[in-house]
Amino acid sequence: MQVTRRVTMDVLKFQRGVRPILVAIPAAAIVLGLVAGAAGVAHVADAVWAAATLPVLATLLAEIVTSLRRGDVGLDVVAALSMTAALVFGEYLAAVVVALMYAGGQYLEAFAEKRARREMTALLSRAPRSALRYRDGGLAEVPLDAILPGDRLLIRRGDVVPADGVVAGGTAFLDQSALTGEPLPVRHDANAAVMSGSTNAGDAFDLTVSHRAADSTYAGIVRLVEQAERTKAPMARLADRFALVFLGVTVAIAAGAWLLTGDPIRAVAVLVIATPCPLILAVPVALVAGLSRAAREGILIKGGKALEAMARIKALVVDKTGTLTEGKAKLTGIVTASGLPEAEVLRLAASLDQASKHSMAETIVAEARGRGLALSLPVAVAESAGEGIEGQVDGHAVLVGGSGFVAARLGVDPAMLRLATRSTGSATVAVAVDGRLAGELVLADPLRGGTAALLAGLRRLGVARIVLATGDRRDVAEAVAGGLGFDAIHAELTPDRKIMIVIAERKNGPVMMVGDGVNDAPALAAADVGVAMGARGAAASAEAADVVLLVDRLDRILPALAIARRSRRIALESVYAGIGLSIAGMIAAAFGYLTPVEGAILQEAIDVAVILNALRALRGGAERGTADAA
Repeated sequence: MQVTRRVTMDVLKFQRGVRPILVAIPAAAIVLGLVAGAAGVAHVADAVWAAATLPVLATLLAEIVTSLRRGDVGLDVVAALSMTAALVFGEYLAAVVVALMYAGGQYLEAFAEKRARREMTALLSRAPRSALRYRDGGLAEVPLDAILPGDRLLIRRGDVVPADGVVAGGTAFLDQSALTGEPLPVRHDANAAVMSGSTNAGDAFDLTVSHRAADSTYAGIVRLVEQAERTKAPMARLADRFALVFLGVTVAIAAGAWLLTGDPIRAVAVLVIATPCPLILAVPVALVAGLSRAAREGILIKGGKALEAMARIKALVVDKTGTLTEGKAKLTGIVTASGLPEAEVLRLAASLDQASKHSMAETIVAEARGRGLALSLPVAVAESAGEGIEGQVDGHAVLVGGSGFVAARLGVDPAMLRLATRSTGSATVAVAVDGRLAGELVLADPLRGGTAALLAGLRRLGVARIVLATGDRRDVAEAVAGGLGFDAIHAELTPDRKIMIVIAERKNGPVMMVGDGVNDAPALAAADVGVAMGARGAAASAEAADVVLLVDRLDRILPALAIARRSRRIALESVYAGIGLSIAGMIAAAFGYLTPVEGAILQEAIDVAVILNALRALRGGAERGTADAA
């Protein structure tokens, strides 16, 4: 398998290097031949044109053989027939013009299909390379391959857990957002199972390994992405869908002209004007124009195939955390209990939380500073990892933490501290000042603004089914998605189950998946079109996706779909117009009204017309694209 992939990559690199040369050779030959003809040495011109045609024809024949081995029959066959027939019957200028048209079309198509995608280096770079293992009464840093089930590891604050295991003692607070999408750290008590790929957001803890690193969750995600990439069915070129019918019509008209008139030159003229350059050129030009238009909207679409696939989307699977929601806890409310103003409760809590690295503490501090509150320097600080923090602020004894932590310090029942209404998906932080409850801070991961309008817009653009797929709890997912009009809600999903959701939705048409975390990467790769939140999402999801939203705005999906559908529609217009004009020219050539050279020139005029039409995809704003698509 590795040898095959390496050979394929070498072939693609060779083709990318050769295509500009194949364009330059016939272009230069046409000029040289015309100069030679003007100088009265027509035989030199014919030789130059014939010689320049051969490299293009040889490359084309090699590509046709490769396609036939895969069972594909494309419009390239018509181009090969026209070049061959023109050479056989001495129509050398027509042959080299066709060669130039074909080589130019291939070059443009290669440009459109070039994917801005690297290997999964970002995903692999996040994975730890070593771990601290207890051995012989001390700690030793060992490579991951040396870790075995039963080993005891030290996981420091900020470390990525290298292998699946269980908490050996104490309490662990883990950021699992890269795996499950859950934005808030999750508490794991002794003997609780821990997934590799989680980040230690609390104090150091010991982990007893249950699986080798290569068999753990994080390594499995990498394999899922690679497998999904390999099994994703490639889309045929849009132009090739017309291949068999157009090829049959062309051969029938050319053969009929030859048989009925006995003049092979008429058949050559038919083949020359039938060279499907409107198809070969118009499609990639329209798609490249669409890619450029999307880039101006902050949308990176990785090639023409992705753009065309996006234009046909009928079902959408969307992640919750970081995609449908902001992906980061925010302060949503303050409830006071002791007469202190809300701002003072927040100021005292944030002043003390400056001494903590807990993610909730950082959110509280950022909110206080955002409101312009003057924070004081805390003293005599003592923190219980993941539970809470206590200290002195401006002479006041301040406690900040969970209700259990604060209640234990105050010597009261935790139920007495519950002031704020517990909404699903939110968390509360109790604040006590001088031995009395001062209030509670409510934190939640809010829904992105305009989500309801976004989903309605997707419906108008023809997306018939919209599904929520998240690793978060079902009650949280249902609370967030309530009233948004999702057709289905799937919660508590692992990465492999997200892939199954994407596959299951294919019965409703081509599927788009939108996500931002490492856990979304396999599903993004498996979908017909994967869309990653590239501004703040995981690098792995951006690598696996076909589309990356460069700005952290989910509503960019609307102009992306509109641009894709408009570009595809313009490409199809060019195709239909080009085919129609080509068939008209073929009929004229069959009746002897066009010579091969005249047919080639007419075909060039058709090319210019369809290319200019295709370039319309560059113009117009996102609003026009939306209207067109609707």
